[in-house]
Amino acid sequence: MKEKKQSEVAVLLGYAGKYRGLTFLGLGLSAAAMVLGMVPYVCIWLAARDLIRVAPDWTEAAGIAGYGWMAFAFAFGGIIVYFCALMCTHLAAFRTASNIRKRGMAHLMKTPLGFFDDHASGLLRNRLDGGASETETLLAHNLADIVGTASMFAGMLVLMFVFDWRMGLACLLSAVISVGAMFTMMGGKNAKLMMEYQTAQDVMSKAGTEYVRGIPVVKVFQQTVYSFRAFKAAIDDYSAKAQRYTDGVCRVPQSVNLTFTEGAFLFLVPAALLLAPHALANGDFAGFVTDFAFYAVFSAIVSTALARIMFAASGTMLAKTALARIDTVMNAPTLAAAADPQTPRDSGVEFNDVSFTYDGAQFPALDHVSFRVLPGQTVALVGPSGGGKTTAASLIPRFWDVSSGAVEVGGVNVKNVDPHELMDRVAFVFQNTRLFKTSILENVRAARPDATRAEVEAALGAAQCGDIIEKLPKGIDTVIGSEGTWLSGGEQQRVSLARAILKDAPIIVLDEATAFADPENEALIQKALKTLTKGRTVIMIAHRLSTVVGADRIVVLENGRVAEEGTHRELSVGGGLYERMWKEYNQAVRWKIASGKEEA
Repeated sequence: MKEKKQSEVAVLLGYAGKYRGLTFLGLGLSAAAMVLGMVPYVCIWLAARDLIRVAPDWTEAAGIAGYGWMAFAFAFGGIIVYFCALMCTHLAAFRTASNIRKRGMAHLMKTPLGFFDDHASGLLRNRLDGGASETETLLAHNLADIVGTASMFAGMLVLMFVFDWRMGLACLLSAVISVGAMFTMMGGKNAKLMMEYQTAQDVMSKAGTEYVRGIPVVKVFQQTVYSFRAFKAAIDDYSAKAQRYTDGVCRVPQSVNLTFTEGAFLFLVPAALLLAPHALANGDFAGFVTDFAFYAVFSAIVSTALARIMFAASGTMLAKTALARIDTVMNAPTLAAAADPQTPRDSGVEFNDVSFTYDGAQFPALDHVSFRVLPGQTVALVGPSGGGKTTAASLIPRFWDVSSGAVEVGGVNVKNVDPHELMDRVAFVFQNTRLFKTSILENVRAARPDATRAEVEAALGAAQCGDIIEKLPKGIDTVIGSEGTWLSGGEQQRVSLARAILKDAPIIVLDEATAFADPENEALIQKALKTLTKGRTVIMIAHRLSTVVGADRIVVLENGRVAEEGTHRELSVGGGLYERMWKEYNQAVRWKIASGKEEA
């Protein structure tokens, strides 16, 4: 049996938690406020009745002042009750949005790290944070307005029978036409267009983030925004969908909606002209004038109520699309934790017939790969670009889970190790470092939040960061990015190494740790690496073959398979891929420019 899909309100109330009751209280108060707000119109009718009845001797209408004070009391009371209603709904809405963000972040913390390679941070932030913000209007205002307006229309139906149902129907006719126009804009197939519009907004946000990150490249090559075709295409698509929805869908229905909403009084005049002769014939013209005065004043609140319905419908649609975007975050794959986690016996790493294919890829990134790293060994992964080196390294800390086979740490399948313990056992340093916009102290302490200041300083020293700290205005308390304080790529890499040293993990994964460093920084990084890797199991990826000469073993990966493995001495004369790579590397090292021509 197909499970019935929950409404947007039901989903949001699920996020509200203990504040759900506050939402219902706010809705009840909103309905009460609307009912209280209708009483002054009854008071106006009563005052008009008494005045017309005694005309022209107005002094005979002794109860007019009482009706006035009653109208004031109910109007003021309605305002106070409505204020309390909005206080309740706003508090519930803000807590609900906060819960969405917290739950989303908690879910993202359980996703494999490889998920963030395919999902830009700007897109995730827009979906989660932006989506949560867009739900606030529905809970804070729209639901209260819907319930209040519904209670008002219920009161109008009652008043139609109390006074004159024919004039009441004339007032409601504009409401019927207006609601039909709003449904035309926001219901049926047009809801799909609104979803496409929101999707285009997401794509534009992601492309915009990528463009901003690529601005240095654009400026270096003297290009314009039009050279970044993905960004321009996203903007054009968003503009086209927004224009299609506003011009093609909303223009005519919205014009009809506003015309009949603001012109509700126009329906009352023809009805009054038709009813006036009958009232004169029956001798009840005074009662007719009284009823007409009431509905003439009452018709003014019809437009206000319809405007609330329109904004509420718009808020509901925005909340629906926002929840759809939030669901893409909430439904992100998570790492399955073992029901009975096992503890690795040592720091050895072994690949047993491992295959892995990225989502959407036609060919596997790794195809039946097997190799072993003994505790305390240094094993280098080398080979042509696209051979699977980074993929293999990323499977050790479970950035992804294997398609088949098994990756073992200490004799235990990584899937059977508690994810937190696995991350504690593995430290990794990538070629693209990420530092937070906070102090050097907190950047390094991220590896081990309970570390003391002395331990952080010791890690920085071991990472050869002494010269960096000396030039900073506040030492390790200097916030990166503040007061023009920035670090070069090599300096950032050394701070990242300090973080890995502080973590003190038994397994180290190095992915081209010196790729973007200048000669001076590379020398310092190599010293730091000696401290980091001493006595630990190391899996290193390198294109500079000179850095892997001293490795205990070298595994050569090509097209996702192990082409060969052995020591540098064995492979450099083995007649295989590694020997060819070694010769090409040495030729590149000896290459120089002389006399205006290239030499090898």
